[in-house]
Amino acid sequence: MKVRIQKVSSAVLYVMLAITIVVLVMFYAGGEAPDNQRVIADATMSQPTYTDTLIYWIYVLLGTTILVTVIGAIYQFVSALIDSPVQALKSLIGIILLVVVMVISWNVGSGDPLNMPAYDGAENVYKWLKLTDMFLYTIYTLMVVLILLMFGFGISKKFK
Repeated sequence: MKVRIQKVSSAVLYVMLAITIVVLVMFYAGGEAPDNQRVIADATMSQPTYTDTLIYWIYVLLGTTILVTVIGAIYQFVSALIDSPVQALKSLIGIILLVVVMVISWNVGSGDPLNMPAYDGAENVYKWLKLTDMFLYTIYTLMVVLILLMFGFGISKKFK
């Protein structure tokens, strides 16, 4: 069973890698967008033809990653819950801490509209500004924790 799963996952990896390479070649070698399709008004700035294709492929990769991660985490949690309920509940501590950091980050974030000349979009509102700040502060917090853990584990190995 394990060998079959490894073959399938390797095949999926190679297919996704091949698609990524094709999309990147299209993006970098596809030339500039025609004048009637340009989004950028400044003609001196570059706008590759296949920018949308690259962005949509990145969305597919991100969505697939999130889906596989969530399904894997649920499967692992259910398996652990069957074997050892106490250990399974202990594994939720990381998720609970992440949610706490996100709630604190949401409350710390600013919802004041930004002063952006010539911007008429609908995203300069309280909800999106708070959400953006929440994600940024959460990323900063996780980076600091990651660096501290790397140093902490590195130092603890020296004393063992």
